[in-house]
Order: sequence, then C-alpha cells, then structure tokens
Amino acid sequence: MTRVFLTGGSGFIAVHVLEALLTQGHSVVTSVRSEAKAQMLRDTFPNIGKDQLDFVYVADIAQEGAFDEAVKSDPPFEWVIHTASPFHFNITDTQKDLLDPAIIGTTGILKAIKKNAPTVKRVVVTSSFAAIISSKADNGPDHTYSENDWNPITLEEAIQDPSSGYRASKTFAEKAAWDFVEKERPNFEIATVWCPQKSNPGRTHRGLQMNPPSVFGPIHPKLQTLDTINTSNQRIRDMMLGNMQDEIPLSAVHVWVDVRDLALAHVRAAERPEAAGKRFFVTAGYYSNRELADIIQQLLPEVKIAAKGGEFPVEADNWAEYFKYDNSRTRDILGINFRSLKDMVKDTIPTLQALGA
Repeated sequence: MTRVFLTGGSGFIAVHVLEALLTQGHSVVTSVRSEAKAQMLRDTFPNIGKDQLDFVYVADIAQEGAFDEAVKSDPPFEWVIHTASPFHFNITDTQKDLLDPAIIGTTGILKAIKKNAPTVKRVVVTSSFAAIISSKADNGPDHTYSENDWNPITLEEAIQDPSSGYRASKTFAEKAAWDFVEKERPNFEIATVWCPQKSNPGRTHRGLQMNPPSVFGPIHPKLQTLDTINTSNQRIRDMMLGNMQDEIPLSAVHVWVDVRDLALAHVRAAERPEAAGKRFFVTAGYYSNRELADIIQQLLPEVKIAAKGGEFPVEADNWAEYFKYDNSRTRDILGINFRSLKDMVKDTIPTLQALGA
C-alpha cells in the first residue's frame, strides 16, 4: 500500500483517479476546497475508512504556500498526483486571472513537496492537450501530434483574449513544472498526463476549433448534477434530453478519452519506473458527435435526435486529413487498452439517468 496525496479530489477526473487508487488498496489524502466537498466524497465511498481516505482543505491553490502544510503526512507520502486547477468565473486580466494562477498552482505544490515532503519519489501532473496543439496554420494534415510537441503560443498572444490565455496557461504551467525539476533537482521525478480541465473556445485551424480533447465517461451522482457535469458529457446529456432534435453541432477537435482510462493512466504514471520524466498523450482516438448520436439512438431508441449534423467536415473523409496523433507511448509504457466509444456511452447513460436525464 502506497501513501498518496491527490489534489482536487472532487473533480470529475480526480474522483476517478481516487477510485482507481482506492481500488488498488492505496491510502489517499486528497485536498478539497470545503468540508462539503469532503462529505460528498465520503458519501461516494461509504465503505472506505479514514485510514484509507482522508482530507485536507486548500481553498485556493493559486496562493503562495497553499500546499506547504498539506503535503506533510504521517505516514509520509510517496506519490503526489496533482489534478487540481485554479478557476475563475470572471476573466478581466488574463495575466492575473489565468496565467499566474496556473503557473503558481503547479510550481507551488512542487516547491511544497521539495520543502516538506522529502519521501515523495514521483509526482504526476495533469496537463492539457492545449499545451501541445497549435492554432497556427503550419501544423496541417501531415503533422502528427505527440509528446514531442509544444504549443508555440507566446505571452504576447496569450494576453490578447481569454481563449488564448487558457491555452497559454496550460502550456506555461507544464513548462514551469519541467523547468522546476531541471533547475531545482528535487528528490522526486515527474510525469505529465495530458487531458482537459474544461473546454474552451479556440482559434480555427482549417475550419477547426482548436480545443482540448473530450473526456467522457460515467458520473459519480453524489458529486454532480445535470447542470454541473463536465462539458464533454453535456453533449450526451443534451442528446438524451432531446435538446438536439433539429441538428447536431460539429464538435471541435475530435479526439477523446474515457475518464476511467485517463484515471488509470495517472496511477500507472505514478507507479511505473519507466514513466519517470515523460509526458503522456492520453487519447483513445478520433470520434464525432454523429457517432455519439448514433450510439445513443441505438441504446435509447425512444430518444429523438437529429438525423443530420455532427459528421466529419464535408471536405474530409476523416479527421486524419486535418491532424494525426500518436498515443503509442501511453499504450506501450502505461499499458492502457482504451475503451471503445460505444462502451463508454453504454456505461455513462445510466449515471446520467440517475441524475434525471
């Protein structure tokens, strides 16, 4: 049994990471913003005792020193999985509201671990597809996105609008993590796992909105309502509720992952020695909203969904004509066998029905 510190444990991705850790018998302390969030997690895992699941309260991870006390533990931590991301409802200053919090939220926990948790040997940081994908026209259909890519966005571009600021915040935060390890030479090694924190509008690239990949999958009903589920799952919700009877919109970047596979990738990035010092592009592959609709229609024939829309763009037979991807490192090193889109939808529908969909 390994002692693990997980940040932001009530988040959509984090709670699946937490479930994977608990299932494997690890002892977890997770940070939450409030006692209410902690109680929701206790209710979600009612058979797990305090010796295996405990909580610390960190109201604002973007504050300097936010994790200084949280990373202290007896017994001490061996792994840290950092999924928490600062959020702001009203963006008035891109630098102060997006860039600084993202960077401080990431480097802050690394500083705290180096200072107060010398037993930690592995830190896994949740990053974003936004940290690699480029909105520039030079990355066309011949380009294959992989762990070798970095979003080339500049500070000057970042402060132009919140959308650019979001993508830059993910890029700068991940770079800051790697820079910290290179300069500070801590006792721990890091790995980064790419996935979205939320969907955000982006610049077009040959007609595409350059957004993070979609994270779909089952909802934990004690933590969510139909109004608060993650952006990707809202598409499934809206189809189930009959909100797409006229036409299905074209999705943005058509790469996706099941949240359970993403969670397992986090855990394996922590436990496997060969994952140290590496970035991981965690995606199951391409999809379209049309495919989602067809699967939902098969499983729920009584639901009315538009017969048109949501396909691949008319000028392309598939998304590989717009961009390619390489997830072989995730498959080979982390051993992830990705779930199918149909299996994901089949498992997600009952959890949304439990919420009233």
